[in-house]
Amino acid sequence: YDNFECWQIQEAVNKAQLEWTRRQLYALNSRRQGEEQSSGLVDDLQRLLVHESLNMTDKGIYYQTDLPANYLHYVRTDVFAKKECCPERRVIVYEVEEANISIILDDKNKQPSFEWAETVSTIMTNRLKVYTNDQFDITQCHLIYYRKPVEVQFNGCVDIKTGTVFTADQECEFNDDVAEIIADNAAMILAGDIESVTQYQREQQSVQSNS
Repeated sequence: YDNFECWQIQEAVNKAQLEWTRRQLYALNSRRQGEEQSSGLVDDLQRLLVHESLNMTDKGIYYQTDLPANYLHYVRTDVFAKKECCPERRVIVYEVEEANISIILDDKNKQPSFEWAETVSTIMTNRLKVYTNDQFDITQCHLIYYRKPVEVQFNGCVDIKTGTVFTADQECEFNDDVAEIIADNAAMILAGDIESVTQYQREQQSVQSNS
């Protein structure tokens, strides 16, 4: 349609690929399978997996760091720690709810332990906390997570976030088969914007059948 500006199409594509990614991660697809539950999903999502080393700040009973700007979905945390008496070793990190931290820190069987090489972590206000209960020091922290897809951009199109003009194309990073689904999803979004019911339903059926 001639009445669509390039930034509208660009915005629809980026929204569509983020929606598709979330459907795969949270088992909202037609297969009802989430991350890494099938070889197909591993193939589709592996390019979004990131292993990043983070610098953490000692806050007493826990170490803290900001989540990366492109963070989308948690996978795991790898931590190495040490004490004055002992060399560095790997510590297993269990993700827990922030609401249960007080109980966990008071429970001898659940609280962070260097001897048992176990601790807990929470995510709150875009920050990762790894608890030590002031019993040991964290020397390394590695966060494994799914990042947001790289945003598609069209050469000569305005970036509505900054008002600047893109000077190069950025293609969809997914394989062609996934890119086709994302294109249908983007068309569905645009059809909804112009209240084209028939086109919206057609694209919706295509997306649901292939996601």
